[in-house]
Amino acid sequence: MTVYERVRPLLFRLPAETAHGAIHGVLRRIGGTPIESVLGARYAVTDPRLRVETLGTVFPNPVGVAAGFDKNGEIPGVLASLGFGFVEVGGVTADRQAGNPRPRLFRLPEDRALINRMGFNNDGADAVGARLARTTVEVPLGINIGKSKSASPADAPADYRYSYERVAESGGFFVVNVSSPNTPGLRALQKSEALRRIVAGLREAGADPLLVKLSPDLTEPAVEDVLDIVEEFDLDGVIATNTTTARPESLRSPDRVETGGLSGKPIEARATRRVRFVAERVRSEVTVIGVGGVFTAADAYRKLRAGADLVQLYTGLVYRGPAVARDINEGLLALLERDGFDSAAEAVGADLDRAASEG
Repeated sequence: MTVYERVRPLLFRLPAETAHGAIHGVLRRIGGTPIESVLGARYAVTDPRLRVETLGTVFPNPVGVAAGFDKNGEIPGVLASLGFGFVEVGGVTADRQAGNPRPRLFRLPEDRALINRMGFNNDGADAVGARLARTTVEVPLGINIGKSKSASPADAPADYRYSYERVAESGGFFVVNVSSPNTPGLRALQKSEALRRIVAGLREAGADPLLVKLSPDLTEPAVEDVLDIVEEFDLDGVIATNTTTARPESLRSPDRVETGGLSGKPIEARATRRVRFVAERVRSEVTVIGVGGVFTAADAYRKLRAGADLVQLYTGLVYRGPAVARDINEGLLALLERDGFDSAAEAVGADLDRAASEG
């Protein structure tokens, strides 16, 4: 039994957000100390077969931390030392926001899931931008940008652009988040004309590489509308997917009745199907990042084979602990060797290629 497996029952006795804050505080204190290097030696898996070249840079491995875990860009370096190949911070909004009232984060342990209705709580783009400007991260850093709650739909393009301009110098890539279910009216911005205005403003401001994050609750025609905008503005990637407001009948935990976005194992298959749907349409023209229910190497491998160039996790980190990236990367190497792939990049879209050849 690992140290985290022994500690997790104690953490899970605390309210979910309290436990997250405690872990976050420990990681924050580690940052910049010799312990950070010790963690790197323990958890980093260095193997050229895991390297992925995309978005104009090299990712040391395809396993990243999803937005939401480090909303304020306080611990990206420590997360990198845990063996992650990239870190996405945020969502960052133009305004400093307290978010929704507590409680707003719930564990569903029987389902290996979380429900959150955080509401883009963050320090605001000015503070986060200043903090990131003082931060050195050894892996690619993504910055997720959301809409301030106070901004009207008409003001959304200027709101997103303001945030981007405050963090522009620190990001390796930037993500337009119009898919969180926890800010009123946000997901309506996925509609083509609203999204087009937001993306146009960000491109005009110089946002590059620029990705858009999709909701799993979009219909397939709506996803295709978004992909038309990806093509029109020559966007660099798509993240599939955000959390869902759907509640599968399989859920058993008492907190399944809570409102907010569901993440974790219950959305794994759905998210992987969405990765495949997107990958089939973009056909390697843009980067696809798969997120949703990634706990193990097998989970990550399914998304890679479905067409994801990279994968991300958040809920898996909560349940599996600090060794999750190392375990996934070691497992990926074994799966690649089993199936005769020389690299993770070579496995990307393997199931699409097989389906095409069988068709």
